[in-house]
Order: sequence, then structure tokens, then C-alpha cells
Amino acid sequence: MEPDACYELAIQLIREMISIPSVSREEKRIADWVEGCLEEWGQRTLRLNNNVWVRHHVSDKLPTILLNSHLDTVKPVEGWTCDPYFPLMKESIIYGLGSNDAGGALVSLLVTFLYYTEQDKLSYNLIFAATAEEEISGEKGVSCILEKLGVIDLGIVGEPTSCKMAVAEKGLMVLDCLSKGSSAHAASGMGTNAIYQAMKDLEWFRNFSFEKSSPWLGGVSMQVTGIEAGTQHNVVPDACRFVVDVRSNECYDNKSVFRVIRENVSSEVKARSFRLNPSLIPEDHPLVQRGLELGLEAYGSPTLSDQTLMPFTTLKIGPGDWSRSHTADEFITKDEIRQGIITYIQLLDGLKLS
Repeated sequence: MEPDACYELAIQLIREMISIPSVSREEKRIADWVEGCLEEWGQRTLRLNNNVWVRHHVSDKLPTILLNSHLDTVKPVEGWTCDPYFPLMKESIIYGLGSNDAGGALVSLLVTFLYYTEQDKLSYNLIFAATAEEEISGEKGVSCILEKLGVIDLGIVGEPTSCKMAVAEKGLMVLDCLSKGSSAHAASGMGTNAIYQAMKDLEWFRNFSFEKSSPWLGGVSMQVTGIEAGTQHNVVPDACRFVVDVRSNECYDNKSVFRVIRENVSSEVKARSFRLNPSLIPEDHPLVQRGLELGLEAYGSPTLSDQTLMPFTTLKIGPGDWSRSHTADEFITKDEIRQGIITYIQLLDGLKLS
């Protein structure tokens, strides 16, 4: 398949994708569609839940590269002025839910995989995986198939990055905190107000700075994003609950950050999960070096992707602009998809992993 044919196919595919609703946990129809397309092209598909993948195996002695992007979308917001499930085309712009996040990247990676299945003398094996539940970091998404993929030496994660290389990505940890006091009648001047008890910890979250800062991602950030206390105006509250959003840099894993927090606050602190850790690919990695040779910009990404669930070296890159994600009248341009395909093909062309 020639690059021009890859482009024409990708435009056809993204228009079909947009027309199939695929909100997280409701990806069966679009997974069926991807599976059917791949089988129609002569590929032997594998599937678990709503995750579909195919292999191009060259040799057991060669490293394996995973090409991955996600099938699911968020729910459409109220501000859409056109049908989010109709692939409206205006000149070079394609509108539709999931067009930017991450339909453009997914179809670009898919046709790149097809392109390389026809090339001779590859120095690596390839796996293409279209996976589910990325928008909710769900357990029935990419994490449930990693063991079945076998050893992966490198992952390319397709997300809208304007074809810049996201060499680092922040992790996420959500904390549920509880500050305890003792109740009393508000007029009595007695009791221990749990809100006042919590204020000391709230100030700590607001002001504390972790020692290590990242050249790509800056410092660890912590934001109190919800608070709940009290039952009625004349009762001193004996409990104050609050939620903290923690974004870790690559200098710390989530468990390390959690230990520091536990040592410094008096409230009870529980992490909902430790699984969404930060990631980093070294600047001297052959893929990054290839990107720099192509003139691609490297940066640190503040947004989360399935990259955080992969226990191997990954690079996040793809067509589209992340600021359009989850917005009304989401779109991607034909030129962006063409550039995505070109970028993926050029990054993989003759790549050798030491």
C-alpha cells in the first residue's frame, strides 16, 4: 500500500468511525467494526472484551513495537451545533465526536501497520491494538490485554499531540481524605470542628512543594477539588471529607508521593488507585533521536493516556490538537491525518532498537 492509498483509506475509516457511537464501556459496535475491517484485509484478529489487536510477526529474534490508540470517546457535551455522530466534512475539516481524540491517531496508526506489513526486511515485529476504556482508565481496556501481547520493547501511543513527541507524561492519583472532629451544639462552644481540623491539611496541600522537579513536567501538583462537611447549621461537624487530585512527575511513582503525603497530614488519606503512574522515554532512545532528526518537537504532556498503564518504554504522538478533545464540534483536518501517517511511517522507517 502506497502512502497516498494509506491516506485515502484513513479518511474513509475515520468517517465510518465517527458514525458509530463508542462511549467508554459501550465500544462493542466499533470493536466489531474494526475487527471486521481487519479480517476483510486478510488479518488474523485477536480480541478480549472490546479490545482488538493483530500481529505482524517477522522473527522471534527481533524486538516488538506496539502501535496503540483507543476506540472510546467521552459523552458528547451539550454545546454541539451539529450531529456528533455524523462525519460532517467542510472543505478539509472533518467534524465528529472522537475525530480528534483519538480517531485521527487510530486510523493513522492502523494504515501505518498495513503499510509495514507489505514491507520487506523489517527489523522489528509489529502489533496494532485498538483498545477500549481509555477515557476512564478502565480495567477492561489496554491493561487487560498486556499479558496476552507478550514482550513489548516499545510502544507508540496515538493521541492528539500535533505530531509533537510527548516524551514524558504526568501520572494521576486521586485521594479521598477524612478529617475527624467531635460534634456538639453550635451554641455551646464545645466539640471539635472537623472543618477547622481539615484547614491545616488543606493549607499543606496548597503550599507544599516536592523536592524533585522535572525538566519536562515541572513539579508534582496537588489540587483540592472537592469538600463536604456538616449536616445542619447548628451542629459542629464531626467529619470533613475532601478530595485531592495529584499529578505526579517522572521523578516519583504514585506510592512514593503517597508516603510523603501520609507523613505530613493528620487526616485519614486513601488513594483510589496507584496504577496511573507517570512515564518517561529517554532523550537518547533511538525513536526520540529519529524524531529529533525529522525536526519533531519534544515536550512533557500534562494529560493522561493509556501510556500510564504500560510497563515498557512508550512515546505518545499523533495528529490533532489535544485542546480540541472533549469539546463541542470536535474536529480534525485531512492535512493533520496525512501528516500523522507520514510521521508514523518516517519514525518507523529503518528503525533499529538496540
